[in-house]
Amino acid sequence: MQITFQAVKFNADQKLKDYIIDKLDKLERFYPKIIQTTVYLKLENAGQIKDKVIELKLNVPGSTLIASSTDKTFEASFDDAIENIKRQLKKLNDKVQAAR
Repeated sequence: MQITFQAVKFNADQKLKDYIIDKLDKLERFYPKIIQTTVYLKLENAGQIKDKVIELKLNVPGSTLIASSTDKTFEASFDDAIENIKRQLKKLNDKVQAAR
């Protein structure tokens, strides 16, 4: 699986990237045919509070899965988005198994 990071208007530190890569590698247990993953990291400025937004885009054969989440930290935001992607991958895997 190829992983691409796109941090909008800031530079993401290596510790955050390592955290994300570690979690994304575990997704292959749910669906082993993930081709590419793009992680978009954004800072949203809503008044006094800067929210952290993460969008995940997974390319799998035949479709693209997208999930996004907003929270106070990138880690919490990523955890919410990855749970959403896990549900989508499980559904996709069930459809593939049923088609066989």
